[in-house]
Amino acid sequence: MDMKKRIHLELRNRTPSDVRELVLDNCRSVEGKIEGLTAEFVNLEFLSLINVGLISVSNLPKLGKLKKLELSDNRISGGLDVLAEKLPNLTHLNLSGNKLKDISTLEPLKKLDNLKSLDLFNCEVTNLNDYRESVFKLLPQLTYLDGYDMEDREASDSDGEVDGDGVDDDEDEEGEEEEDEDGEEEDFDEEEDDEEDEEEVEGEEDDEEGSGEDEVKSETSLVGLSLKRVDAQSHFFNV
Repeated sequence: MDMKKRIHLELRNRTPSDVRELVLDNCRSVEGKIEGLTAEFVNLEFLSLINVGLISVSNLPKLGKLKKLELSDNRISGGLDVLAEKLPNLTHLNLSGNKLKDISTLEPLKKLDNLKSLDLFNCEVTNLNDYRESVFKLLPQLTYLDGYDMEDREASDSDGEVDGDGVDDDEDEEGEEEEDEDGEEEDFDEEEDDEEDEEEVEGEEDDEEGSGEDEVKSETSLVGLSLKRVDAQSHFFNV
């Protein structure tokens, strides 16, 4: 299936502006170039073009919100200046399995100020002496090269990788924490309401008990008066 048809299928009756993630792996590119992808994908954050036969990325449209780009297992040998021009907010770039031979071909990536992760596995450039030191020197903004930092520490899962839904893990965690806090506040409010209800019920019971006692006292007083009248009448007849 060619790339244009694949993009049409992936849209699934959505408009390009609704799409945040687009996976086009293993489809066919025309003459080794990107086809069918336009600047209308204004909210696209994740794009995967693995093994699509790309030779060039010159047809890449302006994608201002794109954060992660997968280009592994293609035949790209240069022309990376387009990435810096069209993808200003790119943070993760995977060029593994391409035809990159020299450190100089990576120079255009210096303009990607937000780039923090670069993968070049199975590229000839990785066979050069002092390869890692040279790349980190060329691209000081990088945190991870081939999954490891300058101190050879492996990248953790919480380093801000973009999820399939195009949202950073850190943002997901913040959202979950806010939900937890909201839940705790609601529980606390419910407990306060329950306590107030209990106090009202107790007050009503006390009022009922008090009124009952008053009624008993009134009845007792009436009985006492009746007895006094009977005694008075008896005394009168006796006289």
